[in-house]
Amino acid sequence: MTTLDADQLLGAVRAFAQGPLAAQVEAIDRQGYYPKAELGELARLGAISAHLDAPHGGSDFGLAIRAMAEVSRVCGATGFMVWCHAVCGLYLQQSGNPALSGERLQRHVGGLGLGGTALSNPMKSYAQIETLLLKAQPVEGGYLVNGNLPWVSNLDQDHYCGAIAAVTDGEQALGREVMFLLDCSDPGVELHECPSFAGMEGTGTYALRLKDYFVGADRLMADPAKPFIARIRAAFVMLQCGMAVGVIQGAIDSMWAVEPQLGHVNQFLDERPDALQAELDELTARVMKLAETPFNSSNEFFLDVLDARAQGAELALRAAQSALLHQGARGYLMSSAVQRRVRESHFVAIVTPAIKHLRKEMARLSQQETPA
Repeated sequence: MTTLDADQLLGAVRAFAQGPLAAQVEAIDRQGYYPKAELGELARLGAISAHLDAPHGGSDFGLAIRAMAEVSRVCGATGFMVWCHAVCGLYLQQSGNPALSGERLQRHVGGLGLGGTALSNPMKSYAQIETLLLKAQPVEGGYLVNGNLPWVSNLDQDHYCGAIAAVTDGEQALGREVMFLLDCSDPGVELHECPSFAGMEGTGTYALRLKDYFVGADRLMADPAKPFIARIRAAFVMLQCGMAVGVIQGAIDSMWAVEPQLGHVNQFLDERPDALQAELDELTARVMKLAETPFNSSNEFFLDVLDARAQGAELALRAAQSALLHQGARGYLMSSAVQRRVRESHFVAIVTPAIKHLRKEMARLSQQETPA
């Protein structure tokens, strides 16, 4: 992995995103091209690991978010996969399990292994939106896990992800969950193709089916899982803000791109690029402040993180629609970057935690209920 200071890293990521990555955006969005080589290069540059504690320096969540934003500014799908890989690295490091936080983590940091996160269903479960779909039966030396997950991203046959299962004794729940690393190449794991999406087809998204999947001590991230989730929940959500910031900036870029030709009529639109940029700059500053203390476990801090994440999703929707209106008919072409960003903004708004999930959790925290 290349060692660069913050400005050098961001400059290198920007150049790569606007060059080699930009050349693949259409294939990633519509043709299902999975950018494995591109993700490996971003890892080599350090774009996917700035938030992780380094042997000779501390973590920088703000830098990780800004790097993710540079990627998402060009390709929201790749920005999302950067988040998947980044948050999987967070699980590995925070697990405290030497089998996961040593050589395995170093391979992950260097992009020699690529990982995702299967925590959409558990996060919805903790918010009382869904029930847990994976069940873990205690056996000698670990657990046997069974169940199906419909949507897990940044996967392939040689990839891995963090997952959570409810611990059971037969059909009886034992009142706790276990978090573990799931290797897609292991026995008992099946990947199944998902139906075609509206966009972002190249995100390596599969349905996962587990049949008597064995989890030993070398795969355990947390047992029980809830204290671990309580510790990382703010960091998990906060990192996603990099996706939102990048998609918003890309939309604003598209608005400015047509200003010389269409500014004389676009001036009559309600949302103008300078006003949206001011909102984005304010949001970015807010996120950078939150990123200074990513492991603050207070409900008040988590409420601020959820609110910033919701603000990012809502601003992404507004900015993408405004970019479409500014570009007019040229923005309605399927090949248009604006048309792609409209779909990307919808994804920012519905990916876990979706806007409705965020608002539900914010309402609960505002009422000072006991955390899930």
